[in-house]
Amino acid sequence: MEDNTKRYEKRTQKDYSMSLKLQIVQSIERGELSATDARRKYGIQGDSTILKWLRKYSTFDWENQTPNHMPKSPEQKIMELEQQLKLLEKQKAFLEEQVKTADKKATIFDMMIDLAEKEYNISIRKNSLPGQLTNTERKTKKR
Repeated sequence: MEDNTKRYEKRTQKDYSMSLKLQIVQSIERGELSATDARRKYGIQGDSTILKWLRKYSTFDWENQTPNHMPKSPEQKIMELEQQLKLLEKQKAFLEEQVKTADKKATIFDMMIDLAEKEYNISIRKNSLPGQLTNTERKTKKR
């Protein structure tokens, strides 16, 4: 006896093509479909999947709840720029902290290699071969 029921197969965002996502977003924006209807029509499993696509690909500004094509007042533009500035400052601080951590790690790894080379009396660092000279070394050798 054959089983004609559809077997549930979990899908991810990557399973949907960009053209399908944009087509669904456009049809919802034009009012041809609701998000629920589109979900049923195209067999999209997640409840929030289409909402994510709308936020990502729609012309609607979800932050300020206005369409992007509407002109913004100077006050709105200033507020947006201030928010962007705050976000960029946070990102900069985060990246500076990552750089500090990476520098500390590099120093510790160098110290570990030095210690291992002394302790075991072996050379761990790779010596460059004559054909692998850096650009500055090549320039000095040509002179």
